[in-house]
Amino acid sequence: MFGLGWLEIGALIVIALLVFGPERLPQAAAQAGKTLRNLRRMANNARDDLRAGLPPEFSNFDPADLNPRNFVRKHLLDDLEDDWNDKSRELEPATAPYISEPVDELGYGELPPYDSEAT
Repeated sequence: MFGLGWLEIGALIVIALLVFGPERLPQAAAQAGKTLRNLRRMANNARDDLRAGLPPEFSNFDPADLNPRNFVRKHLLDDLEDDWNDKSRELEPATAPYISEPVDELGYGELPPYDSEAT
């Protein structure tokens, strides 16, 4: 639950008992629950109002898509996964058309050429 272990939850309960006291703790928990419920209802109403005010071409709009993580995953990574999983096209071996002249490979112990003006 929220990445908290039993020790952290116990510590929060002890702190709540010390801050609110045993007689006011149930009222504080009930008030926190009501506040959370009201916030959730307000967020749902705002989302529904936004969807109602959008034109028909945005009928499948989801505000969660505006989160940068979801946006990147949906618009960039899904396309890459589709290309990667597409078995219908034949993969060609990697070639280097930009190399116009053959490149000599270095032999064992041979040093690469050094250009003192390049640094």
